[in-house]
Amino acid sequence: MYGHGAPPPTRTSGMVITLRVLLPLAGFLSCGLLACIPLFRIAMLRGRGTDWLLAWISVPVSIICLVVVGSVPESDHRGDLALVVVLILGAFSGAHFLVFDIRHHRALPPAPYAPPRTGYGYPAPAPYPAAPQAQTPPPPYPLTPPQPQRPAPARIDQVRAELDELSDYLRRHEDGR
Repeated sequence: MYGHGAPPPTRTSGMVITLRVLLPLAGFLSCGLLACIPLFRIAMLRGRGTDWLLAWISVPVSIICLVVVGSVPESDHRGDLALVVVLILGAFSGAHFLVFDIRHHRALPPAPYAPPRTGYGYPAPAPYPAAPQAQTPPPPYPLTPPQPQRPAPARIDQVRAELDELSDYLRRHEDGR
């Protein structure tokens, strides 16, 4: 989902706290109009059919209640009842989200150490072996000096001489035909 070599985004504690504050407040402070947002978040994380049903039912319930509040006169008790229902829906969705989110994060196992991922064409890093207690680490450089290399011009001269001999040989055979 995130491509090869890209780790999935992790939720930091600041992000968790922000979600736990903003999502429940969105449902209640919008007078229940946005009460479906925490419920849809639960449905996406859990993926159960009942969570999706509850989230989708909250949308028309909040819209119908707000239409009733706006269409009846202020002295009518149906407006008060609809406003109470929509505020309870907002409070319920926020409380349900908080309970689910806290339980969800407690049930998650702690993340194991994952070595850094590599991109295309790069080998995976080898895991570090357990450090022996009584041994000393090997020196960071080789103990034997490198062997001296033959000078390059001597080899070039030898190849050049062999090519000259081959050219002479080929010329003699062409002339002999």
